[in-house]
This record gives sequence, structure tokens and C-alpha cells, in this order.
Amino acid sequence: MFLSVSGLAKSFGENEVLKNIDFDVKKGEVVSIIGPSGSGKTTMLRCFNGLEQPDKGIYQFEDGFSLTFAEKVRKQDILRLSRKSGMVFQSYNLFPHKTALQNVMEGPVIVQRRNKTEARNEAVELLEKVGLQEKIDLYPHQLSGGQQQRVGIARALALKPELLLFDEPTSALDPELIGDVLKVMKDLANENWTMIIVTHEIQFAAEVSDKVLFMDGGYIIEQGNPDEVLKNPKEERTKRFLQRILNPT
Repeated sequence: MFLSVSGLAKSFGENEVLKNIDFDVKKGEVVSIIGPSGSGKTTMLRCFNGLEQPDKGIYQFEDGFSLTFAEKVRKQDILRLSRKSGMVFQSYNLFPHKTALQNVMEGPVIVQRRNKTEARNEAVELLEKVGLQEKIDLYPHQLSGGQQQRVGIARALALKPELLLFDEPTSALDPELIGDVLKVMKDLANENWTMIIVTHEIQFAAEVSDKVLFMDGGYIIEQGNPDEVLKNPKEERTKRFLQRILNPT
């Protein structure tokens, strides 16, 4: 098991955002998280790379690294957690004053202190991988939303993470740009990257996921393979959500 999560909880003041979350991720598995806005999906994702710190819960990784959040967590342990993952954000979060190539090189060179020539060569390869070989010297404002998001994916891959985290990566895109980003993500799934994806793209989740979690009100209401959760959900809340998404009136 790559990662086991148990008893995860997070509040902001009086607002309990995550409540007793338990689930596992296997190596090479794609886990999609679906659910209504405000159900805690993004907060949970941010807890997996150190952007938010849970109030309670235990992470157990297959390499023996574990974190218990009921006690004070050391800064170096949060840093180790953040180094395990690469995050692709909803709003791209690219450096506006850096080219696509420089954005992808930034983490390896500045954070990981890797050789600049090596980092540049890898960045060029990654931009080719996401179909942007002609755009490496362009700045974010010169790229479409879909192209910016693909730079974001290349930037996450450049860190050579064990886990890729996607926070609704297509929700800010125009419909005609979504397909290019989803294709890159499907390719990564086929390469057996371990991925946790927060998404509203139900068809995409059905195609690429090994496991789907449905969240509502800070809880995981239902989890299982795509057929179980998306085609034959047991819980009434899951059924209602899917009905709204798939058959909007």
C-alpha cells in the first residue's frame, strides 16, 4: 500500500471541513475524488502535500514514513511530506514573469538544487511530453488556459514526485481546451503514476480511475471502483449528486 490515511480531520475555526477520513492508495493507482462544492475535497488534497496541516489523523507510507497529526509535527516531516508529491492547481499558479521552460525548471533548480543543464534538458523533454515543444519560450500570458495547465503538469512532473495531486485541473478551462489536459492525464495514468484527482469530469473519472471516492459534508460517503460508485452507487446522497451532474435540468 503506497499510502494509508486514517482518522483525518481538519477544521477552520468552528467549521469542520474534514471528518474522520479513511482510505488507502496503492502504488500506481488513480484515485478520483468527486462531490459537491464545499465537501472538503480540495482541503483534503492540500493536506497531502503540506499546504494545510490536519488537526488529527495518521499517514502511513509504504517506505515506513508516517505522520501522526494529533501531536506536534516537526517541520522537517512536513517538508518530507511535501517532497513526495507534485501538485497541479485549479488556477495554474505559474510564475507570470517566467517562460514555460523557466516555470518547469524552477522547482528542480531552486528547491532541489539540481544541475541547471540537466534540469533544462528534462524540462524540455517534459514540455514535449505534454505537447508544448513549440511553446517553451512563451510566457503564461501568451498561452491558452489549457496550455498553461499542461505547463503546470510538466512542472509537477519535473519534481519527480511519488504522488501526483490534481485539484480540479480542468474547472477553469473553456470546454474546447479540456480534452488536451485530460489526454495528458490519461497518458500519465497509463504510465502507472500514482495519482489523486479532484474532478467534476465524471466520464473521465470512470475511464481512468481505479478507485472513486464520493465526498459530502466533510465525509467520504462512498468509495469503490468506478462501476460500484459511478454506475451502481449504494448511498442515496451519491445517487442524487450523480443525477444532478449527469442529467442537469
